[in-house]
Amino acid sequence: MRNDKTFSFVITVALLALQAGLIPAHAADWPRFRGPNGSGVADTSALPDSIGPTNNVIWKTSLPPGHSSPVLSGDRIFLTAFEGDKLFTIALDRKTGKILWRKEAPRDRHEKMFEQNSPSSPTPVADGRNVYVFFGDFGLLSYDFEGKERWKIRLGPFDSIYGMGVSPILAGDNVILVIDQSHNSFAAAYSQADGKQVWKTPRPEALSGPATPILYRPRSGGMQILAPGSFRLDAYDAATGKIVWWVEGLASEMKSVPVLDGDTIYTNGYSSPFNDPGKHVEIPPFPEMLAKYDANKNGTLEESEMPAGPMKQFFSFEDLDNDGKVTDKEWTIFQATMAAENGLFALRAGGSGDMTSKALIWKYQRSIPQLPSPLLYRGVLYMINDGGILTTVDPATGKPLKQGRLRGAVDKYFSSPVAADGKVFFVGNSGVVTILKAGADQEILSVNELDDQCFATPAIADGRIYIRTRGTLYCFGL
Repeated sequence: MRNDKTFSFVITVALLALQAGLIPAHAADWPRFRGPNGSGVADTSALPDSIGPTNNVIWKTSLPPGHSSPVLSGDRIFLTAFEGDKLFTIALDRKTGKILWRKEAPRDRHEKMFEQNSPSSPTPVADGRNVYVFFGDFGLLSYDFEGKERWKIRLGPFDSIYGMGVSPILAGDNVILVIDQSHNSFAAAYSQADGKQVWKTPRPEALSGPATPILYRPRSGGMQILAPGSFRLDAYDAATGKIVWWVEGLASEMKSVPVLDGDTIYTNGYSSPFNDPGKHVEIPPFPEMLAKYDANKNGTLEESEMPAGPMKQFFSFEDLDNDGKVTDKEWTIFQATMAAENGLFALRAGGSGDMTSKALIWKYQRSIPQLPSPLLYRGVLYMINDGGILTTVDPATGKPLKQGRLRGAVDKYFSSPVAADGKVFFVGNSGVVTILKAGADQEILSVNELDDQCFATPAIADGRIYIRTRGTLYCFGL
């Protein structure tokens, strides 16, 4: 039996997306990272409860590598990829998996990135007529559905210790990007029509983190962009970029997509094991550090001068400008980073100005994911961390319902869970696919392997689930 609350949630998300210009009036699109408004939930039926390399495969198509997730819009599938030094946007026929076109983007530079990232990690966004893509090594581009370039705009260079991973979203007539980096973080809107910048708002507290934002429409007023970042979540007026309200107290690194249920936001953030409750390490004041460890007396701290332990271990995170020296200002940021707490947060959306004292509903702090986003489906909140520990949580209270490793699916997890048809899908880094029966008990329906690495999050629509591995895009169905 369909859960009324979940059905109402899915319909509300779809309506919000339609009002914002996210998707056309097509009931079976998955137009952005994690689907309608980043929820990870599709309203469809007849999905298989077991999938594998030869099991319930409708079609499969070989692709160049890339971490971006497939998006579905009209009769098209879009994703990005790279081959050597070349960056590509690729369009496939949704029915057959045939590659319809691929367009090369300029590549002006090769930015540093985390070894588990890729130059094509950001996921495209589409509106039924055009597709918009972001590459950290170039900027934003837009194509029509036939592959004709509409516009391109150079952005950057960027300065993130991880490399770019945030995906663009659409709000009204604009493409929204939230760029969190070591310096000069910002949120910005670019016209869908010509790519020109509409507004740009600094995010002075935000450090590197690829959290893709979502949309929120309060009971009164215009559409807002909810963007979690270091230490706080900001709500921007989608039309102007003005900060409407904010909540402080989040983790210092926010990488996952928040989930919205009515006026409640669920978001998780994880920085390091030292940010778990009871694991914090005291970071001395900068003058004390200089007195003890500044051997060359130049008024800064260098890696060779750091004592063994977290202060030396995290030097690359302390040295924000990569000049080999940590200043007083950088040390203050590091102190705040180490003092922040990992957690899954339930926040009350809305208001004006600083809502920190009013917004927090609850906080849960065990086995928090670094990358996978939370999933709310049929009255249960799902959270799988990078090591494969799955926690099901009561969304009303934050109390854990069950916690443990997925049986038969011990793996690393970068992909976020998705759900539809009473099933929840998890894809591990080695390609192991676990399907659960929806519910707090974590009842496993099947575990199968795709025999290839997977970083991308699946897409679901029309009784089909699309999973991208390192070299293949699969379409599964009955």
